[in-house]
Amino acid sequence: MTFSLAGRCARTGMFGAVVSSSSPAVAARCIFARAGVGAACSQNVTDPRLGPRLLDLLAGGVDARSALNEVVPEAPYIEYRQLCLVDSSGRGAAYSGAKALGRHSTLVGTDCVSAGNLLASDDVPGAMVAAFEARPGDHLGDRLIAALQAAVAAGGENGPVHSAGLVLVDRVPWNVADLRVDWAEDDPVSELAALWEIYRPQVDDYVQRALDPSKAPSYPAR
Repeated sequence: MTFSLAGRCARTGMFGAVVSSSSPAVAARCIFARAGVGAACSQNVTDPRLGPRLLDLLAGGVDARSALNEVVPEAPYIEYRQLCLVDSSGRGAAYSGAKALGRHSTLVGTDCVSAGNLLASDDVPGAMVAAFEARPGDHLGDRLIAALQAAVAAGGENGPVHSAGLVLVDRVPWNVADLRVDWAEDDPVSELAALWEIYRPQVDDYVQRALDPSKAPSYPAR
């Protein structure tokens, strides 16, 4: 019911993830990122505890594959889960349990990893990775949105999707972007892309307002 990608920008050190699904509010349960550490996706009969657990292991100094190798044997009902993550060096790892839904697939790329289940085509993760890799000089948010759009163009889920989301982290201990379309009757990916276009020019300003408002651009009170 879901396709996602976790990615790292080698140029800036940012991490982020995107996801879309037929289920409502998918981003609230499935995508996780931590500044300086990595990004992870936990999906397919989702256990939201697994994303933070993977990031905790990365923060402890292990790589993506080692983190996954530790989580898979210890997690309950792991045969229902699908996981992917990217670490601080851009190494990716992915897992699909034996009871993952429908056509499911994962792919590790350069500084990214994609996963999907109940897919319309096995080409979806590859399309996401290719779109992400094609734009290494662009803002990480742009690359993540491009990956979601490529997934839709490649067939996406085997049925309509209704929610989508994006999360980004940078050099501060909070999400510098956390954008969600929790329900849309049609094309949540395009709605998310439009939200990102509005938010993108303000990402750095919101960080500066938190760190030192006296040096931030003028802004209305809110």
